[in-house]
Formats: sequence, C-alpha cells, structure tokens
Amino acid sequence: MLKRLRFGAASLVAERMLCMPRKVDEQVKARAVRLVAEHGGEYPSLTAALVAVAKQEGVSCESLRRWMTQDQIDAGKREGRTSEELAEIKELKAKVKRLESDNAILKAATVFFVGGLDPRNRRSSGSSKK
Repeated sequence: MLKRLRFGAASLVAERMLCMPRKVDEQVKARAVRLVAEHGGEYPSLTAALVAVAKQEGVSCESLRRWMTQDQIDAGKREGRTSEELAEIKELKAKVKRLESDNAILKAATVFFVGGLDPRNRRSSGSSKK
C-alpha cells in the first residue's frame, strides 16, 4: 500500500505539471485579460473576477493578476516598466553575459600566451647540449 501512495503522489505531481504549462499562449493571455477588463464590473471585487476568469481559462489566478498589471502598465494607466522595456532589459542582460564570457576567455588566452613569451619560462635550447 505504501508503494501505491508514493506512486499516487508522484502521478498527482506529474498531472499537476501537465495542467500548468510553463509557457502560456499569447492568445489565451490576451483573452483572459480582455474578459477580466470587460466583465470585471459584474463581480463583487477584482479578485473574484480574476478567480472566475482564471478558472474558466485554465490559468492560475496569480498569473492572470500579473498579466492584468502588465496590461495596465503597457496602457499607461499604471507606473512601471512596459513590456518593450522589459524585453530590451532581458536582451541587454543576455548581451552583457555573453560579453563577460568572451572577456574571461580572452583574459585566459592572454595569460596563456604571455606565459609562453616570458623569458623565465623558456628552456635553454643549446647550452645544455654542449
């Protein structure tokens, strides 16, 4: 019976992972945000609207709340970084990471090649043969 419980727990975890994809389709995001914006007044609170639409669309309530916040920022109704700014920041961080990696490789190569030019590291080629 213990093995069944472990297998059952593992299958529940796997099932949950299948239900909550890591990347949600942009059309689903846009539809969910639109539904909350259009029908939010029909609910007693914004949270209630978020819960209902999230359940209907099969996404988490917290994800939908973040999408709504980002939509308001993009529309200029709220302070914060727009989606375009966030994408640019992400791109620039990736570029900095690549450049730092390239720099580290070049530094290592410089140390390697300079070490070969140092006279103290050279072997005397002809003096020991005489």
